[in-house]
Amino acid sequence: MPAIRALINIAASPRDVWNALITPEGLSGWLVQGARIEPRAGGRVVWTLPPAAEAEPVEARGMLHTFRPTSHIEIAWDRGGTFPARGTRMAFSLARDGDETRLSLVHSGEPLDDEALRAELEKGWKRDLKALQTLLDR
Repeated sequence: MPAIRALINIAASPRDVWNALITPEGLSGWLVQGARIEPRAGGRVVWTLPPAAEAEPVEARGMLHTFRPTSHIEIAWDRGGTFPARGTRMAFSLARDGDETRLSLVHSGEPLDDEALRAELEKGWKRDLKALQTLLDR
């Protein structure tokens, strides 16, 4: 199965990185326009993504498949809707690395067989993870 993999170190505590990944306030600081999250395994996730050009915002809907506070979350995105990454999974893992937090991302799923989509998402993740790192680095 195709996947996008990324690894970055952030000069922040695992709790600070976790909050940026799992709270509406944290996510809206670097990734989405708005978010609703039920922070538990099986909880629903809704991200409102900024519109591309003059289009309407896109809503991504999914479920928290795995939820281990301050260490691991996995989101399984619903297959319906207009979210480009619908039907994929995103897994974020956090680990302390000295004074920093190592954040690992694995974004996988059948839709990533489409090379153009995978290239677009890889470019987006590189930009977005850099924004997260810039936001949180002390």
